[in-house]
Amino acid sequence: MIKKLMTRPISGLQGTLTVPGDKSLSHRGLILGAISQGTTTLHHFLPAADCLSTLTALQQLGVPIMRDGTTVTIIGQGLRGLTQPKQELDMGNAGTATRLLAGLLAGQSFTTTLVGDASLSQRPMERVRQPLQAMGAKLQLTAGHLPMTIVGQILHGGRTEMQIASAQVKSALILAALQADQPSTIIEKLPTRDHTERLLQQFGGQIETAADQRTITVHPKPVLHGQSLTIPGDFSSAAFFITAATIIPNSHIRLVNVGLNPTRTGLLTIVQRMGGQVTVDQQQQAGEPVGTIDVAYAQLQPVRLTAAEIPAVIDELPLVALLAATADGITTISGAAELRVKETDRIATIVTELQKLGVQITAQPDGFTIDGRKSWHQPTMPLASHGDHRIGMMMAIAALRLAAPSELQTAEAVNISYPTFFEDLARLSQEVPA
Repeated sequence: MIKKLMTRPISGLQGTLTVPGDKSLSHRGLILGAISQGTTTLHHFLPAADCLSTLTALQQLGVPIMRDGTTVTIIGQGLRGLTQPKQELDMGNAGTATRLLAGLLAGQSFTTTLVGDASLSQRPMERVRQPLQAMGAKLQLTAGHLPMTIVGQILHGGRTEMQIASAQVKSALILAALQADQPSTIIEKLPTRDHTERLLQQFGGQIETAADQRTITVHPKPVLHGQSLTIPGDFSSAAFFITAATIIPNSHIRLVNVGLNPTRTGLLTIVQRMGGQVTVDQQQQAGEPVGTIDVAYAQLQPVRLTAAEIPAVIDELPLVALLAATADGITTISGAAELRVKETDRIATIVTELQKLGVQITAQPDGFTIDGRKSWHQPTMPLASHGDHRIGMMMAIAALRLAAPSELQTAEAVNISYPTFFEDLARLSQEVPA
């Protein structure tokens, strides 16, 4: 699908917006609800393609799940109540679901095969196979990728030191550890998002995180109980509008009920370091913190990011690059080699697309160098998402700085995580979407 993108709004972006439910929490709420006892109800669920892949896979594993818009009801089957699917589980583009289900299914009593689309089939799965195998799991990959066949085994607890900073791999290990024969200790390379730990505690699981924020202890064989949960707005979705309001003159917007988990909100810190006009009003809430974010246009200064800061901003790095492309100086981003194994090689695709606008950006092996002082120009060729939802949305935001219309190829990729993105952007632009 080719989408005509909106141009520079004369009055900037204005208004109040509630972004869709958090994608990470929608995945995890489905999975933990499925292995609990009793009924779980998820309110403000994200009905995007990735989350629907998780929902369908769990249904094929014998879990009754009903969806009415953004409300999902799950009839939990308990930790040992899943059943062997009658066919391969098609995970679509859902990397989170694939890796989390690998951990869950590794301790079951049957064999399952996971497949995915062309993009997911190129993403690395050895990173989850190796640590699960150390727990006694049996996973068979195809040259390190999907298809993945998981032969359910008795799993063994113990000590696992992760070799990469990945919340997906950590969550897979936690789900496997729930089924192990003794407690498990998981040690992260760097702290990553902790949605699984917080949510597991809400469902009644026993899990502790040490003071170093990297050492996690999981107690096996819990009896989890169904919950009624309201999923906060996805910070990664809000991040596109935080960026847009920051770089589009005359903008002032308010984003309400946004998830403010501190392992996810690195972009806020970076925007403030760059001189952005962002204020946060956080409300107290059990489980995940939420709040309201106010954003206004600002002139930005460059920033330097290194590996220790990357986990809290990994999904928002395309937007950091876009912010840097408007800053008064040279920004460097390093320690972000993980971008090369996302839905696309995001280092390559970010450089390719921003250069179409005249941005002075150079790829590095693990990041970028960006000089924001050079003037942009109208692209001479269509912009493209490369099938990557975050690249597509980034370029739609970038196009708001252009005086003439541009086009985005494969715009349908945004449906992977944010089906109403273009409508919400049009609302803040006070325009009617094309």
